[in-house]
Amino acid sequence: MLGIYMSGTGNTQHCVIKLLGLIDSEVESIRITKANEEKIVDRIKENNTIILAYPTQFSNMPYMVRDFIKRNQTIWLGKKVLCMTTMGIFSGDGAGCSARLLKRYGAEIIGGLQIRMPDAVCDNKMLKKPLKENQRLVKEADKKIEDVAKDIMENGKYPKEGISFISHMVGLFGQRLWFYNKTTEYSKKLKISDDCIGCGLCSKNCPMENLRIKDGKAVAGYSCAMCYFCISTCPKRAITLLGSKVFEQCRYESYEG
Repeated sequence: MLGIYMSGTGNTQHCVIKLLGLIDSEVESIRITKANEEKIVDRIKENNTIILAYPTQFSNMPYMVRDFIKRNQTIWLGKKVLCMTTMGIFSGDGAGCSARLLKRYGAEIIGGLQIRMPDAVCDNKMLKKPLKENQRLVKEADKKIEDVAKDIMENGKYPKEGISFISHMVGLFGQRLWFYNKTTEYSKKLKISDDCIGCGLCSKNCPMENLRIKDGKAVAGYSCAMCYFCISTCPKRAITLLGSKVFEQCRYESYEG
């Protein structure tokens, strides 16, 4: 078994590592980045069961994940895959989006799991909650993951969330069609204010290598995966994407009680 995941603020990373740890503490989990794609492909080839985890974006899988699956379509033949997503409030068929694509390339979808976590969109205050509410969400998520792991270990039963036809319709008409243009390609809208001090944290950790330091300031390219890592960790709150102001730097570590 192998876990691979896209995670910016740490929500998805926490969930997949917790699930894997409960199933088998020796199982490896790897973050999907441009730099380590070759390593991930080799590890997928070596394992029969894969847990693929990512945050839902507008009831869709991130373009970065979709691109990774398509670019390496030959490695999925015969693999057993559990598609796992995290969401702020609504997912619909967030897990089903990758499941359908993977099935096209010969994978066997053994399940779907959708976990509600604290909102990760740092520059929009719509879904922001008090700390105690976010801590409650994390506890509920942990309990759900524990129950899922127990069912897998004791009964060999995987959850089937987000992969049914009904879920497909809910996700498609509930949100994806309305926001389809936001998830058809990488974003070009990452903005960096004059507050940037050129510390290099964003360029060092961007999964798409979309940021670089030039003349003492961060400069964004045109392949933002909307993971929000740079926005959630910038010491000067100098980076925004969907909004024009950082309301909260959403990091999983902030909610650990």
